[in-house]
Amino acid sequence: MREWVYKVQNLKEKIFMEKDVIIVKNLSKNYEYYKKEAGLLGSISNFFIREKKITQAVDNISFSITKGEIVGFLGPNGAGKTTTLKILSGIITQSSGECLVLGYIPQNLEYKYQRKFALVMGQKDQLWKDLPAMDSFILTKEIYGISNEDFKKNSRELIELLGISDIVNVQVRKLSLGQRMKCELVAALLHNPSVLFLDEPTIGLDVVAQKNIRDFLKQYNEKNKTTIMLTSHYMEDIKQLCDRVIIIDKGHIIYDGKLDSLIKKYTPHKILTVTFNGNGVSKEQIKKYGFVKKYNPYAILLEVEREKVKNIAMDILSSNLPVDDIIIDEVEIDDIARQIFMEEQKN
Repeated sequence: MREWVYKVQNLKEKIFMEKDVIIVKNLSKNYEYYKKEAGLLGSISNFFIREKKITQAVDNISFSITKGEIVGFLGPNGAGKTTTLKILSGIITQSSGECLVLGYIPQNLEYKYQRKFALVMGQKDQLWKDLPAMDSFILTKEIYGISNEDFKKNSRELIELLGISDIVNVQVRKLSLGQRMKCELVAALLHNPSVLFLDEPTIGLDVVAQKNIRDFLKQYNEKNKTTIMLTSHYMEDIKQLCDRVIIIDKGHIIYDGKLDSLIKKYTPHKILTVTFNGNGVSKEQIKKYGFVKKYNPYAILLEVEREKVKNIAMDILSSNLPVDDIIIDEVEIDDIARQIFMEEQKN
């Protein structure tokens, strides 16, 4: 116990010395479960003898984040992203290691800390679906003890910034996914948190809704200097919002650095998705434009050098090929993480 207090005190001193808002040191999280055999006989045998298994969701990770940073926290499904955010939010407790957010130990669940952070999970709603969003905002006001004056000011600014004044009095279940996410952000930010954890906030949204959410987060961060940790599978979210990224895979941090450096090293190319009408095209007709990752006569995925992608897209459009549509995309986050992980294994 004395050693733990000493370590935490050292971390707190580091926060004040280096102005780090979030400090994570040697953090690990293990989940225990019991193996179950299939069928009735398996259930009976498991009743008497159970084999314990351990899954390590987060494995000895360390990082720090300074005030006002927007950091992309990336990795494939099951990499440990959401588990880390839940630990930093105090929802679950780590198996080992230490973490501090704004000088608080998240697992202590202090009311003062709860008033200083917010967690938004794209796949979990915090609003009451059968009530208008404004009713949930008022409930949030009471939970956090927000004064009437601050509530009116904050809600008005957020609603105007997100352009949702016409929907806050509509039942949440009648709103589109993009509209609901905007309302979720208002509810999360009413108490002016200093730290914002965002877990896939644009998942399932259309391109326009994604852009609206990104624009809002950028403006909000510039104005309030809120520290943001963002998980996303959409490379465009990361490019538009983050200068720094942390990539985690199988519980290990495999990259922590500038996004520009990551793109130059691991994604020297982009992906062209081209669809065709009529009788489609042959592989021979299209392979001269780049490396063909996927092919069928009516849709192809081309891997093209980043510097040449616009010119090649124009060449395809101006050719005699029966082009129906063409889309330029970044390489998927999962592919980048896979490349880095393979490189780490070689070293």
